[in-house]
Amino acid sequence: MLKSLLRRPWVQAIFAALIGLYLDVALRTTRWTLYGEANLAPHIESHPVVAAFWHERLPLMPALWTAVRQRSGGRARASVLVSRHRDGRFIGAVMRRFAGVEVVHGSTTRKGRDRGGAASVRALLGVLEAGSHVVITPDGPRGPRRVAALGVAELAALSGAPVLPCAAQISWRWTLPTWDRMVLPLPFGRGVIVCGETIEVPRDDAGATLPRIAAAITAATDEADLLCP
Repeated sequence: MLKSLLRRPWVQAIFAALIGLYLDVALRTTRWTLYGEANLAPHIESHPVVAAFWHERLPLMPALWTAVRQRSGGRARASVLVSRHRDGRFIGAVMRRFAGVEVVHGSTTRKGRDRGGAASVRALLGVLEAGSHVVITPDGPRGPRRVAALGVAELAALSGAPVLPCAAQISWRWTLPTWDRMVLPLPFGRGVIVCGETIEVPRDDAGATLPRIAAAITAATDEADLLCP
């Protein structure tokens, strides 16, 4: 009965609103430090990027978006790619709580593209062409953990927008027993955001650049963990 109730759209909408409210409070009451601002600065108001981080840090990354919005005077916009699955729709509903964030449903996996992901890629290309940023978790929605799907490199190659590898960590947190070991923030802690050097992806060599992108995201994640153990 509980599972049936949780599948109801109105229940999911209420739950998403509560989670979004909680994340907003937890992230706003955290003392954040941004590392690698020089890598982010050229893209705050122009030159859109494909911001990429591992799925496990998704609940923390609105803090980066808040920093971008503040530095742009509220003008910057971004679109987040989430799965068409029920879990993805739920995540999308949570992310919509944060100002300037739009949601595109699709996938960066080849299987996902066969199920309509091509339309999401076209939508993301339009977003980038219009001057907005794109946010992707290359190992989402279901892993394997920290294994990047080709779509992130292909999107960068087709659009000409560079990939910005990034991560975050927080001192007070829960680590969930999920496939990705997702991190949830607790309020009133200390947090760090790490932005690595952007990666340009040649139009005709996306596949060869993918391991470099994955390594850069992992390096940013490891640095965030060292800075905020």
